[in-house]
Amino acid sequence: MKKPRILAVGSTNMDFVCCSDSIPRAGETIISDGEYFSSPGGKGANCAVSAARLGADTVFCTRVGNDTYGHQLTETYKKEGIDCRFIFTDTEEKTGLAQIYREGNGQNRITVFPGANKLLSLGNIEEAFTCYPDALLIQCEIKPEAVQYSMKLADEQGVPIFFDMGPARGDLDLDLLPKCEVVSPNETETEFFTGINPSSADACLRASIKLYSMMKTRYVVIKLGGRGCFIYDGVHQEMAQSLDVKVVDTTGAGDAFTAALTVRYLQNGGDISDAARFANCVGSYVVTKSGAFGSFPTIKELESFINAYNAR
Repeated sequence: MKKPRILAVGSTNMDFVCCSDSIPRAGETIISDGEYFSSPGGKGANCAVSAARLGADTVFCTRVGNDTYGHQLTETYKKEGIDCRFIFTDTEEKTGLAQIYREGNGQNRITVFPGANKLLSLGNIEEAFTCYPDALLIQCEIKPEAVQYSMKLADEQGVPIFFDMGPARGDLDLDLLPKCEVVSPNETETEFFTGINPSSADACLRASIKLYSMMKTRYVVIKLGGRGCFIYDGVHQEMAQSLDVKVVDTTGAGDAFTAALTVRYLQNGGDISDAARFANCVGSYVVTKSGAFGSFPTIKELESFINAYNAR
């Protein structure tokens, strides 16, 4: 298959993950038997690593601090085969950090401290576009001006834009964005932008129609977690089911979904249904593992997972 060059512009963090059956209330202290660990993370990094493991020629544009975490993360991405020429080092801000509380049911509560991510400059992004990408993969964990400028450059160069709409933020004006190839919010982000909770097929359709009217895009793909995803192109609708698996940890699953969707879509000539089914398989794989970074599959690992699933 074609090996597409994907430019991922976005955040990188060191994740600090704490696992506990429950989260303490205000003023409460809980003694937990759960584990804790640190791991590379950030929505931009998650997408870049996932795309690289799935066979894409991945270029990552981000900003880290001149500190231990920044150096560790950069070296880690190099070992993944990611083009790190456009990972810029900031001398003023620390590397981004995410505090993740993982509950016993596998769900997460996350607080992000952006650090150097918020200083990713328009000049940094312009320099990264000299890699001549086949697609732009972008999220909202960087400042709105950086998101808008990345999309503007992609549009001017005829580069298709794959937009993961998380995290939801009110300071990003959707009207100012150029046409995307795919926009992919999760359930929370869908409700934030449209006011509609995509809890049913009918609600998914209404939310997709509203989102389609709010911005320019070829496809809306709503990520529905264990229910799969909902696809809408302005006329046709489709629900693609995910695999029925035991959820261990949802961290990074949505990021891996969007990365997988992007890679497959570029490889198969724009078949959104096939790309969505592939992305569902990747998302299902990710939630069966602990931690984001270690859970992103290679193609070989994904094939083994699907074969084992089908043989059940």
